[in-house]
Amino acid sequence: MTGPLAILKNRLLTALPSEDRALLGPHLSMVDLDKGRLLYDPGDPIDQVYFPEDCVVSMMTLMENGAAIESATIGREGAVGLMAAVAPRQSLSRVLVQASGAATRVAAGALHDVWSRSPALRDLTDRHNEALFGHTIQSVACNALHAVEARFCRWLLSCHDRIDSNTVNLTQEFLADMLGVQRTTVTAVAGALQAKGLIRYRRGVVDILDRAGLEAAACECYGTVRRGYERLLPASFG
Repeated sequence: MTGPLAILKNRLLTALPSEDRALLGPHLSMVDLDKGRLLYDPGDPIDQVYFPEDCVVSMMTLMENGAAIESATIGREGAVGLMAAVAPRQSLSRVLVQASGAATRVAAGALHDVWSRSPALRDLTDRHNEALFGHTIQSVACNALHAVEARFCRWLLSCHDRIDSNTVNLTQEFLADMLGVQRTTVTAVAGALQAKGLIRYRRGVVDILDRAGLEAAACECYGTVRRGYERLLPASFG
């Protein structure tokens, strides 16, 4: 593999043995994903699979009245649409780019062809899908049971794990959608965390000042989800 794809940050792709990456190599391309880009809506066929390099992607659960809430955050530890490696699939979620950056992309059909020939890719796909399932069911409980401030801290930590910066560029509207709350609630919670010295909040920008403080203020779900990934995909973070 040569050119920009020779230096991959995505932990799933780098976990593959070199001979399996070589099978995938001719089918991979690097794409830039802008914040807010829609990758799939519910019911869309998953024809492209994305392996985030330094972007962050949100899976959103939609209601009939247009309300939405995030069910999972995906970055360089995982992939978006990886279930399509096994067989043709439709998206169950709205999938949006929440932090812009690069991703490695492969057509689902080409990925399935390699999956059918690569035991290593089949194993990695199974473990990733189990980790993502654990992530989403934890999110269900978190969104129902935990206070907004704790969930906000969890969400900031999850995003911080997946980028190479202490600065997260997000609008109030986007944060409100992630947390399933009103924008006024986002303002109040961000102001409280800023008063505690944990973040600096400006219009559309959150600077993380005290990660240890955010970890102390976050709900248990942050650690539960992270440990799930680390158990199933040991190179997920670090």
